Amino acid sequence: MSSADDHGQTVTTTSPALRADIRRLGDLLGETLVRQEGPELLELVERVRRLTREDGEAAAELLRGTELETAAKLVRAFSTYFHLANVTEQVHRGRELRAKRSAEGGLLARTADRLKDADPEHLRATVRNLNVRPVFTAHPTEAARRSVLNKLRRIAALLETPVIESDRRRYDIRLAENIDLVWQTDELRVVRPEPADEARNAIYYLDELHANAVGDVLEDLTAELDRVGFTLPDDTRPLTFGTWIGGDRDGNPNVTPQVTWDVLILQHEHGINDALDLIDELRGFLSNSIRYTGATEELLSSLQSDLEALPEISPRYKRLNAEEPYRLKATCIRQKLENTKQRLAKGTSHEPGRDYLGTTELLGDLTLIQTSLREHRGALFADGRMNRTIRTLAAFGLQLATMDVREHADAHHHALGQLFDRLGEESWRYEDMPREYRHKLLAKELRSRRPLA
Repeated sequence: MSSADDHGQTVTTTSPALRADIRRLGDLLGETLVRQEGPELLELVERVRRLTREDGEAAAELLRGTELETAAKLVRAFSTYFHLANVTEQVHRGRELRAKRSAEGGLLARTADRLKDADPEHLRATVRNLNVRPVFTAHPTEAARRSVLNKLRRIAALLETPVIESDRRRYDIRLAENIDLVWQTDELRVVRPEPADEARNAIYYLDELHANAVGDVLEDLTAELDRVGFTLPDDTRPLTFGTWIGGDRDGNPNVTPQVTWDVLILQHEHGINDALDLIDELRGFLSNSIRYTGATEELLSSLQSDLEALPEISPRYKRLNAEEPYRLKATCIRQKLENTKQRLAKGTSHEPGRDYLGTTELLGDLTLIQTSLREHRGALFADGRMNRTIRTLAAFGLQLATMDVREHADAHHHALGQLFDRLGEESWRYEDMPREYRHKLLAKELRSRRPLA
């Protein structure tokens, strides 16, 4: 297939390198069409493309005479091409933005520069209370399948890879393999996605954000604030995430209490797995020997309690890491996370010291390590990689995102009406009250210590 600039109106292709990459992927897609469907489909695609540009009426006449099965393949060919063109444009746009940040400084740096003249006390209060919370909502008609997203992501990674000419054949084969797989994968599901399926689509993005992007943003934010003389407090959570998926009882009649529970368990499973990845990284770094540095009594005491409460910790670790308390503590944290995942999956009770009741306990263990490092000549790592890990885990928690449970106001009014009518303190029943008065009562009740008691 031809490149986007030949289509004239699909993708902005101002860069020669961008046009070259789109043309390469278009050529590889053309080869896929021949391999998978035969040369006739590629010839039809090229004919439609040419007529659309030169003679719209002839193109419409051609399409009217096309059999349904062939028309479906034709639509898939063009939609696959646009997927590839969009991915290529995103890769090149990323390069442009990185070059711009390198030359002019990033958004955070430019914003921090403007803060130098701000009122210090006001800025400190703002920084201390800063919390940005993007919320994921369910749009099943727009949700791309993770199978397709993963393949497009692999294509993007290949486009990002510098290639020397001697490796060009291997590089093109990898691209062609993924394009073949995209062609053979259903872009749309044959059944309507359930709330759990919608949640998995959101979790795909949350997992990706957890792995790199959020850590980078929080690390940059901390550094830029430090540069202009303001410290981001350790207990501040400047970025968190929310979700309606699985909790939107107003917008989706299929959201039941069991659905909400299942989605929460799914989120926790991914959140804990993502946390385990970060803890495994820390274990690799934390080889600090007690022979060359020290550790606080609080850390050593906590480690001893952990080892007593976690007999499943391998004796091999206890022996090999006997003089590496930081690594051994990270191993205990890892085991507690595994125990937490098992507890949630089985629905058993929390066991203090053996699993985590919530994110606060996990962050408390990590802070013990961070504090001890700071006090024993490990401040560079404590305020660098360790701080990044803690802030990332604080942003996502063990649940990835806080679920917002949305309910129609009528349900709240129904519950409040039952309570209010029993009190018998007004001359009219709740259902007979003016609408404005009912809303005032509802607002008052929801602000109370035990709403809808």
